[in-house]
Parts: sequence; structure tokens; C-alpha cells
Amino acid sequence: MGLTKTAIDKAKYKGDPTTQGRCMLWDDDLPGFGVRVYPGGAKAYVLSYRTNGRKRLMTIGACSSMALAEARKRAKKHLVAVEDGGDPLDVKQQIAKAGTVAELADAYLSRYAKPKKRSWRDDERRLNKYILPRWGSLKVAAVKHADVAALHGVIGKVHPYEANRNVELISKMFELGARWGFVPEGHSNPGRRIEQYAEEKRDRWVTPEELPAITKAIDTEASPYVRAALWLYLLTGVRKTELLTARWDDVDLTRKELRLPTTKVGRVHYVPLAEPAIALLRGLPKVTNNPYVLVGAHAGAHLVNINKPWKRIRTAAGVEDVRLHDLRRTVGSWLAQAGNSLHLIGRVLNHANQSTTAVYARFGQDHVREALEAHSKKIMGVAGKSTPASVEKMRKTDKR
Repeated sequence: MGLTKTAIDKAKYKGDPTTQGRCMLWDDDLPGFGVRVYPGGAKAYVLSYRTNGRKRLMTIGACSSMALAEARKRAKKHLVAVEDGGDPLDVKQQIAKAGTVAELADAYLSRYAKPKKRSWRDDERRLNKYILPRWGSLKVAAVKHADVAALHGVIGKVHPYEANRNVELISKMFELGARWGFVPEGHSNPGRRIEQYAEEKRDRWVTPEELPAITKAIDTEASPYVRAALWLYLLTGVRKTELLTARWDDVDLTRKELRLPTTKVGRVHYVPLAEPAIALLRGLPKVTNNPYVLVGAHAGAHLVNINKPWKRIRTAAGVEDVRLHDLRRTVGSWLAQAGNSLHLIGRVLNHANQSTTAVYARFGQDHVREALEAHSKKIMGVAGKSTPASVEKMRKTDKR
């Protein structure tokens, strides 16, 4: 006869030495399903099964908080998993041992983001602002697809792009967590298959009409390193952090080349330096015991705070919608308008597009140099200068 609620309610503990003190009531209808009665009177639904030659006894839930019908339903589901070669108890134990979302976030930052991502602070900010306040104390297995979709929707009401970045972060974090043992085997990644908000690619760049006012504002900045940084962004198209962290050891003025050992795309990038860029670097003051080209405010450090001066410059020039990264886009745009191929532009800007990487190899470094040389001449011509005014200003006024 099958188990009934009445039979379970009436059951009393009767220790049995042959079962190691276990008092069990078994269901005749569903083999392996039953109720365990403990010495203190507590009762729990259990499932006994055998898998891979091992006999297993798993607790499904307390009788006081779970209906008999629900317990039987779960038991049937577990038995299906056993028939497929699974071990429900092992999965349950993995979930119990798995870390919390906060622990996974710490591992993600220390083992992946900080060593490998220049933008790791953005990940840290998103974790602290959106993810950890909601799920930090939860086991990672408790975070479901619906939870991530809900968070995406909440953020997306105001900041759709930021919502997309959070989903990407969650997906990557759970992907790595599965490798590191934080996520139980078989637990689906809750950040996947989230329908993201449409994003429009930004196509803002500096026009020839805007450039004179911008370069004039750049040359009014007090710091020679700020001036040099912004001119070099316009002349080379190098990424922000890659330029700020450049060292004098990587500058070869004889070969007219800047070596970037650590780049966003994970490969060394050699940037040809046109004559205006060479002139800037020759006139830039070097500081004893500081290896960086663009010297920062602290001893031995590189320039960091470039966004504040850029905000002043774009306001003075009347182009407040031009972001710092748009200077890099300006290089690509002007090169394209000059008739250079998309492949060559990708080589100049060190794009990560793998489908064109092989094609870049057929362009010699001289082609890249010629393209940047012509681009630099155009920049200087539109600005109405032969060399950046910053060069003369450095020679006359900057002393360290």
C-alpha cells in the first residue's frame, strides 16, 4: 500500500540495529521512496536508489514543510535522472558545497578580471552596484535565468547599454565559475540567452571644421604630458590606457616606432611614429626614476587623470559631445576618407577582428607608416601648424 499522510503522522521512532538506528516507512507504489523518522520525532521524505554500483539514500525534504504529493513528484524526477546515469545526491552535495555569488565575484576579480582586463574596475563597480546587493549571499546555484532577465530589465529601463554589460559580466563569471568549481556540474549559465537591448555603434569623430578649436584648446593645457597625450591620440589612434602606460623603453626614435607590449587584443602592437609625433616625444621632459612617457602626479607613476582635462578642452572648443575615444575614431575616419583600405585601417588601429587578421599580414609596416604619415600631415595642415605648438611650449617653459 502506498504511503499516506495519516500513516506518516502516526509513525513513531523505533530504533532498529539492523538499519543503523534508522526508522523507515517505505512506499509500496514508488520503489525507493519513503519517510525516515528521527529519534526526536522529526520526519523527512527520502529516496533510496543505486547508481554506478553505489547504494544511495538522499533526503528530499522535511515532512513538516513539504506535501506528500510534492515529495513523490520530486522522487520520480530524481529516479528519471538515475535511469539516465545521474546521481541526484551527488548533485545536491555539489550545490551545498558550491560557493556564494560573493565568493565567485571575489574569485572572478582576483583570478581573471584584474590580471587580464584593463577595464576590471568597471566590472568591480557593476558587481558592487547591481549584482552583489541582490545575490551576494546566495549560493551560485540559486541564481536562475529568470533572475538575470529581471535584473537586465530593471537596469535597462534607464541604462540599456549598462544592462547589457551586466548580463555579459554575469555570463562570463558563471562560465569561469563552472571551471573553478564554484558552479555545480550541469547548472546552466543564467546569463546566457538573455535578449539584449539593441545598441547603436557610435560614429562620432572630429571634423576638419572642429579640429582647429580643439588643438588650440589642447595647447592651452598647463601639463606637457596632457598636451602630448591628446596630440598623440589624434596622430596615432592608440587606445587610451595603452598610451598612458607607454614607457620610454618602448619608444625607438631612431626607428620611429612605439612598441605596445600589452594591448586590448592581447598581442604586441608596433605603432609607426610620424614626424609630428616624433617632434612631440623629443621635446617631452623626462623625469628621473620614472619610466613612463606620460608622467603622472605621483612619483614613478604614469598620467592617469586625462578625462578631466579633456572635459575642459572639449568645453572650450565647443564640442562637448566628443569623447576621448572619439579621437581614436577620428584617425580611422580620416584614414578612410583619404581612400585607405579597411584592412590597412584595422592594422593601424590594431583591431581585434579575427576575420581580417590574416589579411593584415600582406601589408608591410611601411604601408602603415605611410598612412599615419599622411594622416599626421593632414591633421597638422587642418590645424594650421607645422608641428604641435606644445613642442615649442615644452622647450621654452617646461622644466623638471
